[in-house]
Amino acid sequence: MSAAKKIAEAEELVRQAEKSLKLSLLKWVPDYDSAADEYSKAATAYRIAKSFDKSKDCLLKAIDAYKNNKSWFHAAKCYEQIILLTKETDKLHEAEEYANKAANLYQQHGSPEAAASALDKAAKLVEHKHPDIALRFYQHALEVIMIEDSVRQAAEYASKVSRILVKLRMYEEATNALKKEIALNQQTESYGQIGRLVVALVMVQLARGDSVEAEKTFREWGNCCEPEEVSTLQTLLQAFDDEDPELAARMLASPFIRHMDVEYAILSKNIPLPQGIQVEKKPSTSVENENNDAEDEGGLC
Repeated sequence: MSAAKKIAEAEELVRQAEKSLKLSLLKWVPDYDSAADEYSKAATAYRIAKSFDKSKDCLLKAIDAYKNNKSWFHAAKCYEQIILLTKETDKLHEAEEYANKAANLYQQHGSPEAAASALDKAAKLVEHKHPDIALRFYQHALEVIMIEDSVRQAAEYASKVSRILVKLRMYEEATNALKKEIALNQQTESYGQIGRLVVALVMVQLARGDSVEAEKTFREWGNCCEPEEVSTLQTLLQAFDDEDPELAARMLASPFIRHMDVEYAILSKNIPLPQGIQVEKKPSTSVENENNDAEDEGGLC
């Protein structure tokens, strides 16, 4: 169907929606339910015709109608449609306002999981261009789920918070986020996951230049690590203690580290290596050179 036909269809739906809201002698209350449905259909038709601004306008009118009808869930769904339009119009920075409104309406409806899911989907949409906004979405989703005391799901969102903080090189905040993530996994007794998080936390602390805290972390939670993780962390921390950059680089290139989540794999390549002990070489004198030459000519005897 051509764009012109879809626009004509949308305009007719808008007229029907406006008619549904009009009052008369025999109609004292607007028909919000019909109006919301017609505005929503008009928004879809405009979107197919790539008339994105008009589609957004219809969605906002549908939201008003749903709110007047106390249909919080459907209003939230319309906000999610607007979020998708921000991608089409290259206005992803506007997604934050609508995602938060959608989440609030889902919570008002009594659907916290739908609220967290809406924030999660919005975060994935904006993360590539606006990781800072995605971070706030993941943090908000974590807060919503924590209210419901859903520990496993909270751990999933906590993981996303930790990883995006590392991606943004906000290492101090990432340290706190990883500790929170470890605590959540302790509640679910996910010890295998804790081991990998300990490796991640040690690397973040080394990236901050705090090898002392890295060692404390290993002492506190190292018993949750697998043998390969224990061996690697012990050698890595010893390399930093001994100022051995080559050994530290080999440990950070360990296969299991390079196969961790991509943010941690990239982090392992960006950790500043210890400088090593620099021995200042004394310049050799001409007399020393002559003696060396004589020794060379005389052989071992």
